[in-house]
Amino acid sequence: MPLLLDTHIWLWGLLDPDKLSRQIRHALSSRTDELRLSPVSVWETLVLAERGRVTLEPNTRNWLNKAMSLTPVVEVPVTFDVAMASRSIALEHQDPADRFIAASAKVFALTLVTADERLLRCQDIDVLPNR
Repeated sequence: MPLLLDTHIWLWGLLDPDKLSRQIRHALSSRTDELRLSPVSVWETLVLAERGRVTLEPNTRNWLNKAMSLTPVVEVPVTFDVAMASRSIALEHQDPADRFIAASAKVFALTLVTADERLLRCQDIDVLPNR
């Protein structure tokens, strides 16, 4: 099953795996589940680093290269269809990052792995909750 990792799930898997449920840890380590990541999650991570909420050592490029080798993911493209879906997806908030990530799940028929309650309530996408 192709899984789209929400930003916090990807970061928790790398930086704080204890925040992940047993089911999610298993899914992330499974060789049968292909892991996908939106470039929006990389952007969100860079913003978090700029705000001092995460530390990416020794620098962002090296950290990102190491992160990609530790948790190999397939990049999910941000396409015109994703942009269009981001405006019509039934989310109860307007956070652009969440909208693009959820729209990516919808357009590419991926299961979104998340702990975000607002995304878990989205009826337009399949979700795998971190609970």
